[in-house]
Amino acid sequence: MFVAIRNTPRDYAWGSTTDIAGFLGVEPSGGPEAELWLGAHAGSPAQIVDPAQTGGASDLAAWIQFDPHTALGAESAAEGRLPFLLKLLAAGGPLSLQAHPTPDQARAGFAREEAEGVPIDAYDRNYKDAFHKPELVVAVSETFDALSGFRPLGEVRDILELLRRADASDAAPAPGALDLLEQHLDIGLADTVEWLLRDGRGEDTGQAVWVVERVVRLARSREAEESAYADSFATVVDLSVAYPGDPGIVISLLLNRVRLRRGEALFLAAGNIHAYLHGLGIELMAASDNVLRGGLTPKHIDVSELLEVLDFTPMAPPRLEPERASPGVLTFRPDVPDFVLHRVEPGEGGSSSIELDGPAIVLVEGDAVRLEGALGGVDVPRGGAVYITPDEGRLSVSGRGVAWIATNG
Repeated sequence: MFVAIRNTPRDYAWGSTTDIAGFLGVEPSGGPEAELWLGAHAGSPAQIVDPAQTGGASDLAAWIQFDPHTALGAESAAEGRLPFLLKLLAAGGPLSLQAHPTPDQARAGFAREEAEGVPIDAYDRNYKDAFHKPELVVAVSETFDALSGFRPLGEVRDILELLRRADASDAAPAPGALDLLEQHLDIGLADTVEWLLRDGRGEDTGQAVWVVERVVRLARSREAEESAYADSFATVVDLSVAYPGDPGIVISLLLNRVRLRRGEALFLAAGNIHAYLHGLGIELMAASDNVLRGGLTPKHIDVSELLEVLDFTPMAPPRLEPERASPGVLTFRPDVPDFVLHRVEPGEGGSSSIELDGPAIVLVEGDAVRLEGALGGVDVPRGGAVYITPDEGRLSVSGRGVAWIATNG
């Protein structure tokens, strides 16, 4: 069965005012449009265009609850939930620094807060459900900028040396701020992050505030602007405008600064600290809302829980190369069971196909496409979205558009 779905973009302040509307081929709302959710997550379940197809159920979550065998298939019906959430994400400005838990951490954290009686919508609630939240993002805009994972320590030392040169050339040198930062780096990344977050936030702020102010000043220097890390220093300046004085500004220099080109992808495993900075992307994740924040936000930051979740192992940017599964098909397959993402572009007069092992959601970019399964078919226009039940089996795609297809891993 092919079931047309839709949703209203979420109006988070960091959203772009034009990118989602441009992708969908509709007029912008006039306000920020940050994320279009296409899934069954309770936070914003996709709406069913024709409830007569689904026994009167008006959204995807209600249909799955009402008729899991049809919606999910016999193999997944026992679990009773769609394991993935597809999003169209448009960052007009930086999102918060954040990380997500492992499955064990999510189960334990959710059980603990439930036992403590913390309301599910409380400001200081960390775990909204018992599931992990690995994420995949693929750039749709020409570039997509992000921070992701801790840099190799050699790069952090190079950045600190550039800051020292800039400080020595400054009209009012203040090397003590960089000395303080280096003392914590000598202990380790975990100590540095904890010190910045605990000492640089709230009413009783300490020396970390001075370090943040000093780093922002030095990031505007010629030495910084002309260095190999010019993008990272420019990000510091941009973040200081969006979140003045926030300790996440300095934390950003400890992280990989990543620029994806159109079609390139990042996979963010549990514990990866990251923040999207700017651009339009297709985001696919496990269906969870568990977020531990680490700066660049007015929202709750639980420093102790964040430190438990974070993976401080230095790494290269976690790019994910797609498999060229068949003509016109690129498959992004991270090492998780929850989801896989196919990008299908058959081209004019052509046809491409993939095998569906479970339910799927399709979002169409550009021109219309034709979808054909074992039991039926449907034409999907630009910006249209469709939920596909598992009994359709092998899916054939034709037309001049691009079909982004999310399904079980």
